[in-house]
Amino acid sequence: MNTMAKQQSERSRRAFIAVAIAGIPASLLPRPAVASDKMTKPQAEYRDTPNGIYSCGLCTLFVAPDGCKVVDGSISKDAWCKAFAAVD
Repeated sequence: MNTMAKQQSERSRRAFIAVAIAGIPASLLPRPAVASDKMTKPQAEYRDTPNGIYSCGLCTLFVAPDGCKVVDGSISKDAWCKAFAAVD
């Protein structure tokens, strides 16, 4: 393939990719999580006491000192909810 044909081919490929990306609905594009993406405490069935030996402090979703990756608001390390995921 000669240089001119190769350059034309690369431009066409780039144009196709640009059009394809522009046609993707915004709802399908990845976006960062925001606070509204989190569950409320009632949705998570959050309670201020542990579930047996399981508590937020032992959960992979817990963010010290008082946060959670999936539940909105202040979270106690001694609490528990249905999103609990044990640390391996």
